[in-house]
Amino acid sequence: MVFICYSRCTTCKKARVWLDENKIQYEFREIKSDNPNVEELRYWHAKSGLPLKRFFNTSGNIYKELDLKNRLIGMSEEEQLKLLASDGMLVKRPILIGDDLILVGFKEEEWERALR
Repeated sequence: MVFICYSRCTTCKKARVWLDENKIQYEFREIKSDNPNVEELRYWHAKSGLPLKRFFNTSGNIYKELDLKNRLIGMSEEEQLKLLASDGMLVKRPILIGDDLILVGFKEEEWERALR
């Protein structure tokens, strides 16, 4: 599995501790320096079955500064994917990528169900 996060994010830290405590092996990927590209995001979006908006870090400063709450409505899916790929800080984190799963954001109960 690949664990994609921002190392200074408290939610990411909690998720990483949870993975370690549950002895789940993963490859660590720092989202700020190794941002997902459009192809990865497109694949994860399709595989996850989640709405694309779920991949946006809606509580982040950049999301707010760009007024994406209002702007996303008029954007195509391709434009949204390109925007997400432009800056890792726009992407919701952590993301856990496995052969059969894509988990976006850390909700312990959801991760417990998916990984047990």
